[in-house]
Amino acid sequence: MAVVVRGCRGKRDEVTIATNHDNHDYHDLPHNESSKMPEIIINGSEGRIEGRYHPSEQKGAPVALVLHPHPLYGGTMNNKIVYRLYHIFAQNGFSVLRFNFRGVGKSQGKYDNGIGELTDAATVLDWLQQQNLDTPTCWIAGFSFGAWIALQLLMRRPEIEGFAAISPPANLYDFSFLSPCPAAGIITQGDKDDVVSEEAVAKLVERLSALHGSRVEYQRIPGADHYYRGVEDDLSTIVNDYIVGRMADFTQKRKIRPDRKRRQLPRD
Repeated sequence: MAVVVRGCRGKRDEVTIATNHDNHDYHDLPHNESSKMPEIIINGSEGRIEGRYHPSEQKGAPVALVLHPHPLYGGTMNNKIVYRLYHIFAQNGFSVLRFNFRGVGKSQGKYDNGIGELTDAATVLDWLQQQNLDTPTCWIAGFSFGAWIALQLLMRRPEIEGFAAISPPANLYDFSFLSPCPAAGIITQGDKDDVVSEEAVAKLVERLSALHGSRVEYQRIPGADHYYRGVEDDLSTIVNDYIVGRMADFTQKRKIRPDRKRRQLPRD
């Protein structure tokens, strides 16, 4: 497992989850921005699921699903970090989808402690794959609570080959299901985060690094709080560079992959 760390920190933070999760960073996007993305409605187990979908213009494009933060603390698909992830995937040629968990926006139902939200994510991924039957690879991304759900879905869906987990709440939820982590991905964490403990995320990465076959890159971002205020561009650059590098490797491997049928032909 390759581990890349930016910055350093030795001090331990005492972290408690706030009942008011800084809703100021969860404003909806301006209408002229959100209207560029087709709104979709998907039938879920609790009724409709509201989403935004950007289909790639490229045939056989990769696909990505982006998950938002905690529904009870202001998290929506229009969260600024989620929106940035969505655009990063779109700019790299992905067909990408973000959506509201049950009980958020126009999505029906109510918060279900992560169980129903995982079902929502699986349902939306099914829809995304049905729209892109010839996709060569599938990615998932999430921010905070969304990262926890994303990594759970990753463990259940072997077709997911890449992930981006932004500030996974390792001090608030159980991540022992990652044993081992079956896909390569990137984890980012701010060293000024007062919601998610940087030390807990570092320990999660350390545990993953000890597992055979794990390929997780860790980027600790100096000066970043939970919402990456003031360093949003740094986060975007890190995630974008990782995706670009991974997709270049993926494309190269596909080009040099031997033709199995041809190898099986009898020699003259």
